[in-house]
Amino acid sequence: QVQLVESGGGLVQPGGSLGLSCSVSGSIFSINTMGWYRQVPGNQRELVAVINSDGGTNYADSVKGRFTISRDNARNTAYLQKNSLKPEVTAVYYCNEYIHTTQRDWGQFWGQGNQVTVSS
Repeated sequence: QVQLVESGGGLVQPGGSLGLSCSVSGSIFSINTMGWYRQVPGNQRELVAVINSDGGTNYADSVKGRFTISRDNARNTAYLQKNSLKPEVTAVYYCNEYIHTTQRDWGQFWGQGNQVTVSS
């Protein structure tokens, strides 16, 4: 069974940096889009950043220039590096991927979510 396993959340001071990673466990054929979303209580989950299979990226306006998404296709892992962190980015961050489980079948998968708190 395919699962996304996230790591790297935690507490960081304003202005600091934090990295998240998301690895795929289980047998897959290929990964299409890899992305990160975040959610605060009472709000909808929102897109933070996404990277396509060809390396093309897209970011929410609020994180452009401060967050960087990348992927290692050999390791089936996505990364989100966050710099110059502000308290308003405090949220639970979820990895999201569109994965071909076989050459013909595909599905959308979510990670378990990691709390990121920016506070002094």
